[in-house]
Amino acid sequence: MSTPEEQIKEQITSNDVVFFMKGTSDAPQCGFSSRIAGVLNFMGVEYKDVNVLADEGIRQGIKEFSDWPTIPQLYVKGEFVGGCDIVTEMVISGELDTLLEENGIAFSKEAADKVREANA
Repeated sequence: MSTPEEQIKEQITSNDVVFFMKGTSDAPQCGFSSRIAGVLNFMGVEYKDVNVLADEGIRQGIKEFSDWPTIPQLYVKGEFVGGCDIVTEMVISGELDTLLEENGIAFSKEAADKVREANA
């Protein structure tokens, strides 16, 4: 059986976008997870959701792996992007669009613009 760290590495290397969250993309279990999952879903970003509540090893392991104390956590192309506040700021500033574009991740620019308009 692989360690939590190995499982985390496997997820972030085999998927372009990985979202470690409480719950699933269809049924988030916390407001912060729900906010980011909602934005990713609305923007049409394909991502792998990892429910940290289903595995205590992953739940603790991801915090150590990223050296970030909270969940949710977003990874793009193996790189840690941030938690809810950082990702929210990146969506509103347009930085997330740039990050996705630079990494060849498909998303709806129109939807991203609507999110920004709603938060203006």
